[in-house]
Formats: sequence, C-alpha cells, structure tokens
Amino acid sequence: MDTSSLAAIRLTLELASLVTALLLLVGTPIAWWLSRTRSRWKGPVGAVVALPLVLPPTVLGFYLLLFMGPHGPVGKITSSLGWGALPFSFTGLVVASVFYSLPFVVQPIQNAFEAVGERPLEVAASLRASPWDAFFSVALPLARPGFVTAAILGFAHTIGEFGVVLMIGGNIPGKTQVLSVQIYNHVEAMEYGQAHILAAGMVVFSFLVLLALYGRRQYKGWSR
Repeated sequence: MDTSSLAAIRLTLELASLVTALLLLVGTPIAWWLSRTRSRWKGPVGAVVALPLVLPPTVLGFYLLLFMGPHGPVGKITSSLGWGALPFSFTGLVVASVFYSLPFVVQPIQNAFEAVGERPLEVAASLRASPWDAFFSVALPLARPGFVTAAILGFAHTIGEFGVVLMIGGNIPGKTQVLSVQIYNHVEAMEYGQAHILAAGMVVFSFLVLLALYGRRQYKGWSR
C-alpha cells in the first residue's frame, strides 16, 4: 500500500471520528425534540433532517458549496471572521459530512427516545426530578442502544462518503483526499491492484458494521 493511500486512510478515520462526535452532540437534542414535540413543525423538521437519505450527494454538495463558498452567506461570515472559505478544506469536509450523515444519527436516537415512553419520565417527575435530571438519569441510560447504533452508522456512513466530499473537499492529498476519493484515483489511473486493496478493505469494514448491528438486534431478541 502506497503512502498516499495510508494518508487517505488516516484522514478518513480522523474525519469519521470527529464527525461522529459532533453528530452525537448535535443530533441528540434534535432527536429528543422530535421524539417529544407535538408541534406542527415536527414534520417539516423531520423531513429536513432526512433529506440526505433521498437527495443525490452531488446535489447536497453543490448547495453546500454555494452556501460555504466566498460569495455564499456562510462563506461571507467565515471570511469576515478571518477563517477564509470552508470549501476545499478539512473543516469544510467536517461541516458537509455532518449534514450528510445527520439522519443516520438522529433517527436511531429518536426511535430510542420514543421507545422509552412517557412512564419512566413521569415516575422520575413524581420523585421530584427536574426535567434535566430525568433526561440525564432516565432517558439517556434507557436510550443507550440507540446511541450505540447511531454512533456506528454515523461513523460508517462518513467513511463511505464520496459525492459530497468530492464536491466540497476536492482531491487534495493529505488535506481532503479521503479513502473513497483515493479508490477513485487508483481506478482512474488504472492501478487496479491498489484499488482492490482499498475497496476490499471497505467491503470487509461494511460487512463487519452490518454484522455488529444485526448481531446486536438478534442478541436482544434472544434475551427477551
């Protein structure tokens, strides 16, 4: 395996780890609100969160590129703060990946919160627990399986990204050249041996992720 491939693997793991942590922080309050609210905005907000599931990655990447570019609203703010434009940078990849993998984290956590139900929270309230205490001491522990699933899916989905990262990050070695883009580079250069190594690794990784998820569900079914 060549040096550029090793660098792409390292960068991809760094990106997936950071994005997963951010998604858990951002996705938890969104999932909690969606699981509890009766607002008329629940449907539109849920649809916006789920958009990456149906949108082509290039469409999402195109609009993020416009928004974060030097002439976009986000790009103007970051430029005025001295941060420069986000596209074609690692930070831009992080932002784009958070948007693209958001439903893969929000939906499992939302389902877990909904499965908790009202009863445990009502019992906590009857014991004079504040809403914050009930959330951290009751809801979060009971929803832990959803968080595990969300973290696995968010991490795996970020590793497998291609269209969005290529639109936002381009193909800059050591900076935005992630694993999926590196596979594309090897294929384009007709370096099929190198492409096989990376692609086979992705197949094995994806299989192990799915095996872990389905194995957990089967174990839970047996334990009931």
